[in-house]
Amino acid sequence: MDNLLTRGVASIIPNKNELEKALKADKKLNVYLGIDPTATKIHLGHAMPLRKLQQFADLGHNVTFLIGDFTALIGDTSDKDSERPSLTKEEIEENFQTYKSQAEKVLDFSKIQIKHNSEWLGKLTFEEIIKLTQEFSAGDFIGREMIKKRLTENKRVGLHELLYPVMQGYDSYFMDTDVQIGGADQVFNMQAGRTLQRSLRNKNSFVFCTEYLMGTDGRKMSKSWGNAIWLDDEPFEMFRKIMAINDDQIKNYYLLGTNTPMDQIPNDSEITKDPMSVKKKLAETIVDEIHGAKPSEEATDEFEKVIQNKNTSGVERVHLSWTAVSGASISQVLANDLKIFDSVSEAKRVTEQGGTVIAGNIVKDPSVEFDKLIPNSGATIDIGKKRFYIIDKK
Repeated sequence: MDNLLTRGVASIIPNKNELEKALKADKKLNVYLGIDPTATKIHLGHAMPLRKLQQFADLGHNVTFLIGDFTALIGDTSDKDSERPSLTKEEIEENFQTYKSQAEKVLDFSKIQIKHNSEWLGKLTFEEIIKLTQEFSAGDFIGREMIKKRLTENKRVGLHELLYPVMQGYDSYFMDTDVQIGGADQVFNMQAGRTLQRSLRNKNSFVFCTEYLMGTDGRKMSKSWGNAIWLDDEPFEMFRKIMAINDDQIKNYYLLGTNTPMDQIPNDSEITKDPMSVKKKLAETIVDEIHGAKPSEEATDEFEKVIQNKNTSGVERVHLSWTAVSGASISQVLANDLKIFDSVSEAKRVTEQGGTVIAGNIVKDPSVEFDKLIPNSGATIDIGKKRFYIIDKK
């Protein structure tokens, strides 16, 4: 109980004590976590709320993993500096096809049901939507930090964006939710669910807010920012991305990205003394939990061989004319000159997601000029899925 209510928990609304009493009462609670399929993958930042969902299920409560296939038509912009591009129903359908297979790396779906919010949101009449919006104030929405910032900078805020919290709130109301699980950036949206439960059903409910994991670039891990460690990353790719995080994020990754018992998480002095060894153990642990022990061992061996020891036997050696590629972007060279990718767009996508390592450094900006990234012959390029190259000038 203490682990459920404290580890990686940013806040519980209205408070922890009331939820603890509800959990100890002889009643099954309705609990859900929702994820919008705005990308094809689920990232490691979702691991903590997924684990919390599993803990509620293990305690015997009614637990739902909600696919926000209808809310994805708008997309949550609460933590974004611009309006999301609209997705088609076909794109959303394609995205959520893989969600269950990824989530089951953490969740036991024999104890958890899957629902899609298009089942009820798509049936609302315009009159019903108007009545729901009357429970909220536009001022509350535009007062949110990122929305206020966009308005101050004269950036467009779409009227449809105001409907996102209403839609998420209706999810909670329709499922008669007792506990909503979400990240720290979701409090406003989850509060909308509490509002509708209280005003339309005269029922108190809880917001269970987890802390969020930082991405490989130090910002919050996000599907939109290309800084994510994906649950379906190949073991070596996942291992390498974890090794690239800042040392000050090691403890946070142990806390939010693993099941490591609290008393076994390295302390600050242990991390400061030998950050490389601690980080390698962290990478081994995460890959083991997601992929299994053998893939974790293989990823560790591969990392030590290619990245640490620079043993490049059997690695493809490629030759480039520096004059020919001068001024060309990394994505252009990877696709057009090295033929590593079939297209520039594919090279750009993989690079933005952290899948390109040049000279031992993860490159996330596909527009950077290639010859500025590799100043000398003999530098290595490492492209996910164990594809390694040595670059020679000619």
